[in-house]
Amino acid sequence: MGKVTGFLEIDRQVPKYRPASDRVRNFQEFIIPLTDEEVSKQAARCMDCGIPYCHGDTGCPVHNQIPDWNDLIYDNDWEEAIRNLHSTNNFPEFTGRICPAPCEEACTLNLEDEPVAIKTVEQAIADKAYSLGLINPRPAKNKTGKKVAIIGSGPAGLAAAQQLARVGHDVHVYERESRAGGLLRYGIPDFKMEKHYIDARIKQMEGEGVVFHYETNIGVDVDANDLMRDHDAVLIAAGAEKPREPGIPGRDLVGVHDAMPFLVQQNRRVGGEQIDSVGWSSEEIWAAGKNIVVVGGGDTASDCIGTSFRQGAVNVTQLDIRPEPPEREDKMMVWPYWATKMRTSSSQAEGARREFMAATLEFVGRNGVLTGVKCIRVDDKRQPIEGTEFIMKADLAFIAIGFGSPLLDTFIAQLEPELKTSRRGDVSIDANEMDYRTSVDGLYAAGDCRRGQSLVVWAIREGRQAARAIDMKLMGKTDLPR
Repeated sequence: MGKVTGFLEIDRQVPKYRPASDRVRNFQEFIIPLTDEEVSKQAARCMDCGIPYCHGDTGCPVHNQIPDWNDLIYDNDWEEAIRNLHSTNNFPEFTGRICPAPCEEACTLNLEDEPVAIKTVEQAIADKAYSLGLINPRPAKNKTGKKVAIIGSGPAGLAAAQQLARVGHDVHVYERESRAGGLLRYGIPDFKMEKHYIDARIKQMEGEGVVFHYETNIGVDVDANDLMRDHDAVLIAAGAEKPREPGIPGRDLVGVHDAMPFLVQQNRRVGGEQIDSVGWSSEEIWAAGKNIVVVGGGDTASDCIGTSFRQGAVNVTQLDIRPEPPEREDKMMVWPYWATKMRTSSSQAEGARREFMAATLEFVGRNGVLTGVKCIRVDDKRQPIEGTEFIMKADLAFIAIGFGSPLLDTFIAQLEPELKTSRRGDVSIDANEMDYRTSVDGLYAAGDCRRGQSLVVWAIREGRQAARAIDMKLMGKTDLPR
């Protein structure tokens, strides 16, 4: 804990944002960081709550030792704080920026709507560690002679690669794109996380012996069965790329797109890359001067909103089939779990119009080109209310209703023996979940391709746990954390 009476004496403080009128002019991060002294004060608010739900499964999938590093920051011991944080989380600068912070929902002080600013402190520790030169390669002292391949370089793949390299395995990461990071790089907009943080971690991991193979599409450039034969273990960490099918008429109109190609293209522009790439649409999508409708109520929808504003959209409307949530949840009913309540993202606050209890009936157009989105109001059971149809004017519509499974018509279909998948298409694993084994001997799976779309913090946890399972299988024992 921090200061014994800190939670009584110090008010919660989180970083402020640059004004919306300024931040929509570029794709840079816009959070104004707290000073070291302010961060120390926020860490001091961590109380001796008896059972710290913040770092159990309820609050933090990677089990960050939150009270411990809050106390270290209160004592101004930044070096020990980053060492503690790294013991559970390979990439705290990622989670400190883009994790929605279920830890703060689980904080005991959230019973009074004033949780410790855990996410703020976590990001501050990681950023301070970089400024102090504390994040460096940690190569293994001895090599095991074992060779592991990892398919995909998103957070699950990167976490597994780093863990396995540090215990001496020869780790090769195969990435379809020209740069590492998966959807961290190509799906998360730069205004939420600038990509030099990924580049810094890749440089660190290369210093630890990890070899990255870019523009290598397993199943096309390399046969999946050859990869299995050439390595002692293979981990699938390819994410869940298949969009959920909305089943909405007019889906084929010009101007109707899945969300991800739009976001990937813009991230490629910011990164100085060509917008066309393997697996994504090469049709240029541009929101400037247009009326935008985003179908969906989650983080991806919010990212489409922020990206549209930065490209110069005239107006942006978000359609959400769910009822408008309450401003404040019933703590006694939901705490310490994630609550359904009114949340406004930074992108929504930049001027988006939000329509709740609105179901999308049809994309309408003229001469094959989108002109509007036909909607209908629904009741609290999501049943249409007769006579409430309306049409939203739209030049572009983005479908952001989530992802269903990994792409199955790739290397997964190539494997012999056949890889078992779940009914919805996820890569199935052994009955003992901690093994992360698939139905194919020597083949493991972790992250969204196994559990379905989820948070970056869950991907990091699964990558770390899969690395432990692989190390245990290859060596008969392991020192990697569970």
